[in-house]
Amino acid sequence: MPIHFGTDGWRAVISDTFTFTNLRLLTQAIADAVSSEHWTSQAPIPENMDPRRIVVGYDTRFLSDRYAIEVARVLAGNGYKVHLAQSDAPTPVISYSVRNLGAVAGVMITASHNAPRYNGVKLKAAYGGSALPEQCRQVEVYLNDNEQRGRGPNLMDYDQARQAGLLQRFNPLPSYYDHLRKLINFDIIAENPQRVVVDSMYGSGRGVIKGILQGTGCEVVEIRGEMNPGFGGVHPEPIAQYLGPLASAVSTGMGDLGLATDGDADRIGAMDGRGHFVDPHKIMALALRYLVEKRGWKGPVVRTVSTTRMIDRLCKHYDLPMYETPVGFNHIADHMLKSDVLIGGEESGGISFRGHIPEGDGVIMGLLLLEIVAASGATLHELVDDLLKMVGPAFYQRTDLRLNHPVSKIEISKILVDEAPDTLGGEKVGGISTVDGVKYLLDDGSWLLVRPSGTEPVLRVYAEGRSTEMVQAMLAYGEQVALRAA
Repeated sequence: MPIHFGTDGWRAVISDTFTFTNLRLLTQAIADAVSSEHWTSQAPIPENMDPRRIVVGYDTRFLSDRYAIEVARVLAGNGYKVHLAQSDAPTPVISYSVRNLGAVAGVMITASHNAPRYNGVKLKAAYGGSALPEQCRQVEVYLNDNEQRGRGPNLMDYDQARQAGLLQRFNPLPSYYDHLRKLINFDIIAENPQRVVVDSMYGSGRGVIKGILQGTGCEVVEIRGEMNPGFGGVHPEPIAQYLGPLASAVSTGMGDLGLATDGDADRIGAMDGRGHFVDPHKIMALALRYLVEKRGWKGPVVRTVSTTRMIDRLCKHYDLPMYETPVGFNHIADHMLKSDVLIGGEESGGISFRGHIPEGDGVIMGLLLLEIVAASGATLHELVDDLLKMVGPAFYQRTDLRLNHPVSKIEISKILVDEAPDTLGGEKVGGISTVDGVKYLLDDGSWLLVRPSGTEPVLRVYAEGRSTEMVQAMLAYGEQVALRAA
């Protein structure tokens, strides 16, 4: 079967590999894996967990609602009590519902920020975050075993499942909103209401931020909030190149700042009042500073290897422990499940903090950013400028270099370590990290990360420097490595 779980689930092209037939077969494997004793022995188990309850949600992509119904039918056919979302919802909302309802697992139909032609499946564990790699591998084992045995999926009629009490539709938003009110100070937001433009990028975050801000006095304008499975022909990813409409809306006076969420709203991006993109590095750094200085929080901070070292400098300033992980929020979640992490995040915009689920959430981070601005009495660009005076400057850029053929991650990493340069951009290379790929640490705080993809012939090159010239110099070195590897 051409079905494999990557960093966060399975994704494939609609009508090519992502078909109803393959989805039913995968769901049967999920049902088998969840019912095995290994499923609950590998992950933390909430006290209220029902081993026969599963939550199913979906995003705004083409046929996502129909795919979700088929998932629910297979699960019901295996005797599970299925809670199926009434309409499209953000992934973090479904993940929270898994924990809140005491479900043993969750299935989210989404391809997140991928191109419109893709759809996918994200698998959730009982604690309200992505399933562990061991649990995903277990699903793959059952999938292959069922194929070899010629065993098809159990399938129950939709109406029959509802009549039998094995399938019920539910609205996940009210309980999620109640949860957010415990973590976000809406009184502060109401005391200094903002004019906000929310760009949902046609994703399943549509209406969610605007809905919870009703009654706060904030003027909220939402753009790209209607149903559009093609996402207007762009990737629903909240990065600068896809946020032209948000920049235009803010620049023409529709709001004083902008918030953007991706296709399933587990990532955040922002725009200041001048129409300048505020990346997740700065959002996480602003959040860390606020949680420490205004809420008085202490505790470990976790970031991925590709995330800004502004976090390191803030942790040093506040005397907080800081942990670096490989790319992927699942690595951050490991820390959140084992200790009382203050905040954890990655460069792609997946960020979460204490008290919330161990998963990136663009909605709660957008609201926290709004609270930060309201509490400060300053504009977002003034807050960013002040942050950079404290722990910057920090210029960041990433580029993906396509190679002519797949490369061995182990071999190219060895070359990068063995032939590490003494200097980059005129600065001495003072250290090397091999947490994920190879990362050169420069004495002035700049860094270059070269990370081969594990799934395609691509070399991902990340650089953060004290100047744009330093960033370009480091990226140029990364391109030289790619040419040698090609």
